[in-house]
Amino acid sequence: MRTINVEQITAEVAQMCKEAAYYLPQDVYEALKKGRETEESPVGCDVLDQIIRNSEIARAEDRPICQDTGMTIVFLEIGQDLHIEGGNLTDAINAGVAKGYVEGYLRKSVVAEPLFNRVNTQNNTPAIIYTKIVDGDKLKIEVTLKGFGSENKSGIKMLVPADGVEGVKKAVLDIIQHASCNPCPPMVVGVGIGGTMDQAAYLSKRALMRPTNVRNAHPDYANLEGELLEMINKTGIGPQLGGTTSALAVNIEWGPTHIAGLPVAVTICCHAMRHSERVL
Repeated sequence: MRTINVEQITAEVAQMCKEAAYYLPQDVYEALKKGRETEESPVGCDVLDQIIRNSEIARAEDRPICQDTGMTIVFLEIGQDLHIEGGNLTDAINAGVAKGYVEGYLRKSVVAEPLFNRVNTQNNTPAIIYTKIVDGDKLKIEVTLKGFGSENKSGIKMLVPADGVEGVKKAVLDIIQHASCNPCPPMVVGVGIGGTMDQAAYLSKRALMRPTNVRNAHPDYANLEGELLEMINKTGIGPQLGGTTSALAVNIEWGPTHIAGLPVAVTICCHAMRHSERVL
């Protein structure tokens, strides 16, 4: 039985929050550069130049890529042979988020109650935490900072099996076209197919954690990712002010579902696709 103290987890999460806010992942940076090479709109080229330059300044100066430093989502894979000591795991994660946001001078955007008394918690907690028990004695932590300009334009469609592949394509495109330029494109699009309504939404979030240059292992879903990316880039949404680089990638994750169902969830992320990963 291997042991980890919660203080180590808190320290790692704090650093991960700062890294995610400051350093655009290399795959996303390269996708932006590739989009700049193929962009057909002069205005779109100018916008992409500014986005790329902004990410370079943020990395060089340890500054947030965007003023909306998001709501923190944490995915945990906990080895069943791992013992966590010294306190509560959820409390340790939230302590790390608070530490990272305060020390990193990141904007605190979380309100404690959503409707009647929207008071800011002042440290961006609580985080949204998903846990999965796996084999082994390691702890894998993935942190993503989810801005709400794009989150607000995400959506779920509850299809029926008869809708099939074409119905899925239409559902995704409807959500993207309704979003238009509001999510600060070029976007990274996470699609969850299957499960229940909530599971599809979870799968769409997990899809965003996959690098933009890695396709789904299932060839049919990999082909669908390519088709959807091509369709989205033909909408003319472009990089905020029109063009041919509306999305950098479409990532799909899928799961088993009921014989009567075909849930489809789309989580849109802006070009500031911020995440960090550790294995302890």
